Amino acid sequence: MREIIYFDTSALAKWYVKEPESDSVEKYIHEHGPIDISDLTVVEMRSLLSRHRRERNIDAIIEASLFAAFEEDIRQRFLICHPLSSGIIRGAANLISVQTDIPLRTLDALHLIIAKEIQAEIFATSDRVMAAGAKAMGFSVAWFHKPGMR
Repeated sequence: MREIIYFDTSALAKWYVKEPESDSVEKYIHEHGPIDISDLTVVEMRSLLSRHRRERNIDAIIEASLFAAFEEDIRQRFLICHPLSSGIIRGAANLISVQTDIPLRTLDALHLIIAKEIQAEIFATSDRVMAAGAKAMGFSVAWFHKPGMR
């Protein structure tokens, strides 16, 4: 049985947009793929690419090309995209109330609950708060961060 590795958007973005630690993410995905994401990731990836375009880091053509590549990776099942279940919202709300020492944001809690629901063993992120939340939930964490970054 394959090991389930859930990538949040902060880590997965490095696969499509050159950022610090992009090379590490690329190597990790090539060695451990396919990786798991969710429908939430699809919305966040669309938003992330749109933000990069608005900030003039990329143009509209590159934005469309990157999102098309992302969608093709889903179609090819290199990214295993999980639908959101009806219990995700309540689970995220409960998680925030239980993990009182970790400043989880809404989307953080949603990603963590999705990873738990799909029985992921590893949670991949480039966000310090998400890494702390994932560790507190018992996940092994693949943390793609540059020292000194959030």
